[in-house]
Amino acid sequence: MFTVELYAKIRRAVMVDGVSRREAARQFGIHRNTIAKMLQFSVPPGYRRRERPASKKLEVHTAWIDAVLEGDRSVHKKQRHTALRIFERLRDERGYSGGYTIVREYVAATMLRSREMFVPLSHRPGHAQADFGEADGYIGGKKVRFHYFCMDLPHSDGCFFKAYPAETAEAFCDGHVAAFAYFGGVPQSILYDNTRLAVAKIVKGGQRLRSQMFSELQSHYLFEDRFGRPGKGNDKGKVEGLVGYVRRNFMTPLPVAETFEELNARFLAACSKRGKAILRGHMTTISERMQADIATFLALPSSPYDACHKVATRVSSLSLVRYRNNDYSVPTRYGHHEVLAKGYVDRVEIVCRGETIAMHARSYDTADFIYNPLHYLALLEHKSKALDQAAPLDDWQLAECIHRLRRLMELRMGNAGRREFIQVLRLMENFHQHQVEQAVAHALQLGAISFDAVKMLLLARLEHRPVRLDLSFYPYLPVATVGTTNPRAYLGLIANSGSSTPETTGVSA
Repeated sequence: MFTVELYAKIRRAVMVDGVSRREAARQFGIHRNTIAKMLQFSVPPGYRRRERPASKKLEVHTAWIDAVLEGDRSVHKKQRHTALRIFERLRDERGYSGGYTIVREYVAATMLRSREMFVPLSHRPGHAQADFGEADGYIGGKKVRFHYFCMDLPHSDGCFFKAYPAETAEAFCDGHVAAFAYFGGVPQSILYDNTRLAVAKIVKGGQRLRSQMFSELQSHYLFEDRFGRPGKGNDKGKVEGLVGYVRRNFMTPLPVAETFEELNARFLAACSKRGKAILRGHMTTISERMQADIATFLALPSSPYDACHKVATRVSSLSLVRYRNNDYSVPTRYGHHEVLAKGYVDRVEIVCRGETIAMHARSYDTADFIYNPLHYLALLEHKSKALDQAAPLDDWQLAECIHRLRRLMELRMGNAGRREFIQVLRLMENFHQHQVEQAVAHALQLGAISFDAVKMLLLARLEHRPVRLDLSFYPYLPVATVGTTNPRAYLGLIANSGSSTPETTGVSA
């Protein structure tokens, strides 16, 4: 290959000094055809192939290779053909006798031509993108895989993210409610992928049928929804980038927290901290640029959306309501009633005729039973023999004084003592457990082993009064009336030596 210096000398000799190409070829010892090429380029152009040489052995198989590569578009990425696999199939199935290199080069060129190109986008203020991501962390000392909702404002790069135990419809809606509260307004439109949490079905013509809960959310906040092409995450590249950014910067190393509330408090602080950053290509912070977004937002409604999943169901004969494959207890008096189960991110509420009759912490296990022992005490009072085998009471942590009271009651009264003990437990339906336990401990100190004594001591403690029996609470006890003693009665006794009856004995029953 000739050097750049030689190019410069020959080009100057011919183009400046007027030396002919033939004379230049003689002076520099180079063929005149090469001189002609040097005059076309200021530097050596290197080797250039005019056109790709055709392979007669591969040419008859190129249509088959194109069909294989086209079919791979609808196959999982990890199960698509490699160039080596195509070469093996050509050799084994189609009798190809050529080499591997020419196959590899053809596959690479074909795939390069099929790669998608994109148009740079500009983002107007007031619009948002939303998506879910997932990560691992330690919650309550246990390693779990949790999901986090992300909302990004493409114009300003403002962001919000919140973690949830699962990617559910109620978490999806709760994420919106929390994001709108954080931003202080509602974006004009939000771009999504075609998640089942928002899109129940895509019908002919690409029209989306929204899910019931998402439709309620949209009607409450009045934002416009937009959806990307199925399987095309680049349509909402901003929030896709945010999902990765959050995982790399706020979830590495694995986050550790006692509860999701504690973890989300940290994430909320991280959102505010990121607002102070100045990103590449900008002169102002994210928070400053967010003002343009907020200025175009819709106003928040007077009350937030009730982000819960509602299921109409019926209470079973075991006083249980099934929600998302888990069973939650309700008071036994609502047995066989029709109820509404409302599933929130952190709790499950059960409503009957507009009244909340039970509330439990949400369980994300499968086939789990979540009991409240108080729900079964009224039934156990009538079926006291089931007390020792009642599953709702198995994990109920009671003070030792409660168990001692039961032993004493059953020892003194047998089955009647067991029923009276259940009446003591039922005091916890209206009073805190520790208050009842304090009253029981006081009753045991006094040796007053009865439901009435425990109740009287409990009320006296709460009302800050001396312990005194109020007979109005016990109408079944006989009433004694004690009058004021008349002194003349005693004088009459003395005068008559006990022969006469006193005018007033002072006591009547």
